[in-house]
Amino acid sequence: MLQRVQTIYFSLVIICLGVTCSGMEFFRFVKGTEFYSFSVYGIQKGMGNDLSMHKSIPIFLTVIGLCLFAFMTLMSFKNIKRQLKWSRALFYFYMLMVAVFLIYSSFGKGMFFENNASQELGLGYIFFIAGLPFSFLALIGVKKDKNLLDSLNRLR
Repeated sequence: MLQRVQTIYFSLVIICLGVTCSGMEFFRFVKGTEFYSFSVYGIQKGMGNDLSMHKSIPIFLTVIGLCLFAFMTLMSFKNIKRQLKWSRALFYFYMLMVAVFLIYSSFGKGMFFENNASQELGLGYIFFIAGLPFSFLALIGVKKDKNLLDSLNRLR
Protein backbone atom coordinates (compact mmCIF):
# COMPACT_ATOMS: atom_id res chain seq x y z
CA MET A 1 0.00 0.00 0.00
CA LEU A 2 2.74 2.51 0.84
CA GLN A 3 4.65 1.87 -2.37
CA ARG A 4 1.78 3.27 -4.45
CA VAL A 5 1.92 6.95 -5.33
CA GLN A 6 -1.78 7.58 -4.72
CA THR A 7 -1.22 6.79 -1.04
CA ILE A 8 0.94 9.90 -0.82
CA TYR A 9 -1.64 11.98 -2.69
CA PHE A 10 -4.55 10.78 -0.55
CA SER A 11 -2.45 11.50 2.56
CA LEU A 12 -1.79 15.04 1.31
CA VAL A 13 -5.53 15.54 0.71
CA ILE A 14 -6.22 14.39 4.28
CA ILE A 15 -3.53 16.71 5.64
CA CYS A 16 -4.84 19.72 3.69
CA LEU A 17 -8.40 19.08 4.88
CA GLY A 18 -7.20 18.46 8.43
CA VAL A 19 -5.39 21.79 8.50
CA THR A 20 -8.54 23.61 7.44
CA CYS A 21 -10.42 21.90 10.30
CA SER A 22 -8.18 23.71 12.77
CA GLY A 23 -10.34 26.81 12.37
CA MET A 24 -8.22 28.77 9.93
CA GLU A 25 -9.96 31.65 8.25
CA PHE A 26 -10.97 31.10 4.61
CA PHE A 27 -11.64 34.71 3.70
CA ARG A 28 -12.72 37.97 5.22
CA PHE A 29 -14.76 40.91 3.94
CA VAL A 30 -13.55 44.20 5.40
CA LYS A 31 -15.01 47.69 5.37
CA GLY A 32 -13.35 50.11 7.75
CA THR A 33 -13.28 48.55 11.21
CA GLU A 34 -16.17 46.18 10.51
CA PHE A 35 -15.46 42.76 9.01
CA TYR A 36 -17.09 39.40 8.37
CA SER A 37 -14.83 36.37 8.72
CA PHE A 38 -15.63 33.01 7.11
CA SER A 39 -14.15 29.81 8.57
CA VAL A 40 -15.22 26.17 8.98
CA TYR A 41 -17.19 27.17 12.08
CA GLY A 42 -19.33 29.68 10.22
CA ILE A 43 -19.45 33.42 9.63
CA GLN A 44 -18.22 35.68 12.41
CA LYS A 45 -18.86 39.39 12.60
CA GLY A 46 -16.15 41.62 13.97
CA MET A 47 -16.10 45.24 14.95
CA GLY A 48 -12.60 46.36 15.90
CA ASN A 49 -11.47 43.77 18.47
CA ASP A 50 -14.96 42.40 19.24
CA LEU A 51 -15.82 39.12 17.54
CA SER A 52 -19.24 37.44 17.61
CA MET A 53 -20.86 34.57 15.73
CA HIS A 54 -23.02 35.95 12.93
CA LYS A 55 -24.23 32.72 11.34
CA SER A 56 -23.35 29.15 12.18
CA ILE A 57 -22.89 27.00 9.06
CA PRO A 58 -22.00 23.29 9.41
CA ILE A 59 -19.00 23.42 7.06
CA PHE A 60 -16.93 21.76 9.78
CA LEU A 61 -18.96 18.56 9.40
CA THR A 62 -18.63 18.63 5.61
CA VAL A 63 -14.86 19.05 5.73
CA ILE A 64 -14.50 16.25 8.30
CA GLY A 65 -16.77 14.03 6.18
CA LEU A 66 -14.64 14.74 3.11
CA CYS A 67 -11.51 13.95 5.11
CA LEU A 68 -12.96 10.65 6.35
CA PHE A 69 -14.13 9.76 2.84
CA ALA A 70 -10.58 10.35 1.55
CA PHE A 71 -9.29 8.04 4.29
CA MET A 72 -11.83 5.36 3.39
CA THR A 73 -10.83 5.66 -0.26
CA LEU A 74 -7.18 5.28 0.71
CA MET A 75 -7.94 2.17 2.77
CA SER A 76 -9.95 0.44 0.03
CA PHE A 77 -6.80 -0.48 -1.90
CA LYS A 78 -7.67 -4.19 -2.03
CA ASN A 79 -10.76 -3.58 -4.17
CA ILE A 80 -9.47 -1.45 -7.06
CA LYS A 81 -12.88 -0.97 -8.71
CA ARG A 82 -14.36 0.43 -5.50
CA GLN A 83 -11.29 2.61 -4.96
CA LEU A 84 -11.63 3.99 -8.48
CA LYS A 85 -15.32 4.80 -7.95
CA TRP A 86 -14.69 6.37 -4.58
CA SER A 87 -11.69 8.40 -5.75
CA ARG A 88 -13.73 9.69 -8.69
CA ALA A 89 -16.58 10.63 -6.33
CA LEU A 90 -14.09 12.27 -3.94
CA PHE A 91 -12.60 14.35 -6.73
CA TYR A 92 -15.97 15.52 -8.08
CA PHE A 93 -17.37 16.34 -4.64
CA TYR A 94 -14.17 18.17 -3.73
CA MET A 95 -14.34 20.10 -7.02
CA LEU A 96 -17.95 21.02 -6.26
CA MET A 97 -16.97 22.27 -2.79
CA VAL A 98 -14.11 24.35 -4.25
CA ALA A 99 -16.46 25.84 -6.87
CA VAL A 100 -18.95 26.79 -4.15
CA PHE A 101 -16.16 28.45 -2.12
CA LEU A 102 -14.92 30.34 -5.20
CA ILE A 103 -18.41 31.59 -6.04
CA TYR A 104 -19.18 32.56 -2.44
CA SER A 105 -15.86 34.31 -1.99
CA SER A 106 -16.30 36.37 -5.14
CA PHE A 107 -20.00 37.26 -4.74
CA GLY A 108 -20.37 37.04 -0.94
CA LYS A 109 -19.21 40.57 -0.34
CA GLY A 110 -22.53 41.88 -1.68
CA MET A 111 -24.43 40.02 1.04
CA PHE A 112 -22.79 41.98 3.84
CA PHE A 113 -21.69 45.30 2.36
CA GLU A 114 -23.12 47.39 -0.46
CA ASN A 115 -19.90 48.91 -1.81
CA ASN A 116 -16.25 49.77 -1.06
CA ALA A 117 -15.56 46.54 0.82
CA SER A 118 -12.34 44.65 0.34
CA GLN A 119 -11.72 40.94 0.44
CA GLU A 120 -8.82 39.21 2.18
CA LEU A 121 -8.00 35.56 1.58
CA GLY A 122 -6.84 33.49 4.51
CA LEU A 123 -4.50 30.55 4.86
CA GLY A 124 -7.38 28.09 5.21
CA TYR A 125 -8.57 29.04 1.71
CA ILE A 126 -5.17 28.17 0.26
CA PHE A 127 -5.01 24.82 2.06
CA PHE A 128 -8.55 23.96 0.99
CA ILE A 129 -7.81 24.73 -2.67
CA ALA A 130 -4.41 22.96 -2.51
CA GLY A 131 -6.04 19.61 -1.75
CA LEU A 132 -7.92 19.51 -5.08
CA PRO A 133 -4.88 18.83 -7.33
CA PHE A 134 -3.74 16.10 -4.95
CA SER A 135 -7.18 14.51 -5.21
CA PHE A 136 -6.91 14.60 -9.00
CA LEU A 137 -3.41 13.09 -8.95
CA ALA A 138 -4.65 10.30 -6.66
CA LEU A 139 -7.45 9.58 -9.14
CA ILE A 140 -4.88 9.35 -11.96
CA GLY A 141 -2.75 6.98 -9.85
CA VAL A 142 -5.72 4.69 -9.17
CA LYS A 143 -6.57 4.66 -12.89
CA LYS A 144 -2.99 3.69 -13.74
CA ASP A 145 -3.09 0.84 -11.22
CA LYS A 146 -6.39 -0.40 -12.65
CA ASN A 147 -5.01 -0.29 -16.20
CA LEU A 148 -1.91 -2.17 -15.09
CA LEU A 149 -4.00 -4.89 -13.41
CA ASP A 150 -6.27 -5.16 -16.45
CA SER A 151 -3.27 -5.58 -18.77
CA LEU A 152 -1.83 -8.28 -16.47
CA ASN A 153 -5.18 -10.11 -16.50
CA ARG A 154 -5.13 -10.11 -20.33
CA LEU A 155 -1.73 -11.84 -20.30
CA ARG A 156 -3.01 -14.74 -18.21
